[in-house]
Amino acid sequence: MNPQKRYILAITGASGALYARRLLEMMLRTGADIHLVVSDPGRRLLAEEMGGHDLLEGLPAERIIAHNVKDTGAAIASGSFLCDGMVIVPCTSHTLASVANGFGDNLVHRAAAVCLKERRKLVLLHREMPLSLIDIRNMEQATLAGAIVAPANPGFYTEPKTIDDLVNFVCARVMDLLGEPGHGVKRWE
Repeated sequence: MNPQKRYILAITGASGALYARRLLEMMLRTGADIHLVVSDPGRRLLAEEMGGHDLLEGLPAERIIAHNVKDTGAAIASGSFLCDGMVIVPCTSHTLASVANGFGDNLVHRAAAVCLKERRKLVLLHREMPLSLIDIRNMEQATLAGAIVAPANPGFYTEPKTIDDLVNFVCARVMDLLGEPGHGVKRWE
């Protein structure tokens, strides 16, 4: 018997609410349950960038399990909680530093640390720029620990016409990294 797929989606405070919403939609299309955790700066980001719209508007609420960022004892903070991967989108430099250095002071950081120790997929969709030397070293450290650092850089060979085209490209590539291809990304042939 193949158990239901489960992904963890964490949202932190770097600009990029469109990426978070689109990725959530794509993850749900796989039939997976989504364990969602939003940091306090992430909540502010969503409020500021989504024009008052609810992140979950129009989505199947029964398949989205929301967790409090302060609850480091939540199920997703345990290695015995099986999941198919975690994405932090957008990932701030602060969150990157916390993951790279093994901090577990909130549920986003703790769940990421668990994914690394259990050798599960962890994708960090870093959105900030320019990069400081500290960011670059934290990216190296996170990569050495097993994370996939995926800056939100769309491809222009697809000849995008809209912001949605750019967002879709980046999110489809993240889905590829999770082993869930087929979300409309144009392949280089």
